[in-house]
Amino acid sequence: MIFRNTVVAIFLLSSPPLLAQQKFSKAIEDNSFLIEEAYNQEERVIQHISNAVYFQDPQHDVAYTFTQELPIGGQRHQLSFTIPYAFLNSNSVNGVGDMMINYRYQLFTSNDWAAVAPRISIVLPTGNVNKNLGLGTAGVQVNLPTSKRLSDFFAAHFNIGFTFLPAAQAPNTINGFQADKHKLTWYNFGGSIIWLAGKKFNFMLEYLMNIASNIDEFGSVNNFTEKIFSPGVRCAIDIGELQIVPGLGFPFSFSSRQAGTRVGMIFYLSFEHPF
Repeated sequence: MIFRNTVVAIFLLSSPPLLAQQKFSKAIEDNSFLIEEAYNQEERVIQHISNAVYFQDPQHDVAYTFTQELPIGGQRHQLSFTIPYAFLNSNSVNGVGDMMINYRYQLFTSNDWAAVAPRISIVLPTGNVNKNLGLGTAGVQVNLPTSKRLSDFFAAHFNIGFTFLPAAQAPNTINGFQADKHKLTWYNFGGSIIWLAGKKFNFMLEYLMNIASNIDEFGSVNNFTEKIFSPGVRCAIDIGELQIVPGLGFPFSFSSRQAGTRVGMIFYLSFEHPF
């Protein structure tokens, strides 16, 4: 999410569609797990997305999100909301996290040099701070997804963005006192390559890097970097006008705040249909 790449972002936002994208055979392209694609929902088509990430070591953690995407007056504008729910520390803590309301603008489509759809989200402080389910402050998130169909068999996606939390809180300290509030800025960038092995079956390789920070029990801000590599598969099942896309990923997480590698699983399920 780092905006030393602001020049690149401005270029992407201001460049005209110099080259039209070649027409390729149809295939599922908009159902990734960690990387956001730059395709808004088509007019009068709604999508319901469930995504659960599970890690076993050093304790069992499950982070689940439900997202619903809805076009507004056509494909150019899209509204959505995201509700997270987490089971942490081997389910000793669970509950709703900080929800988000999202707006995405279809700047360029797949008929242009690439699809580009900037997103801005409002972070709502709905998670319980003392259970480590939220950070106790409203905030804003910006992401710039770019998607490009490379050939009949490959597509690529790229993300860059940041999250700003102006008055983040930590759980009560070990002495029972609330830590000071802090401004936190998290950065993310990543990309994916999709092998369109069939019209309704894909192999995926996603990479995501988060440059983030948290507040410990002493009220200090600690910075860390997390890198996630995730191979995966997905397929599409069409039942009339309903498309169901299940998917499975295998993330490997490397973080500067923990020793070793965390290995997990991603469970994905999407329902897409006209309304």
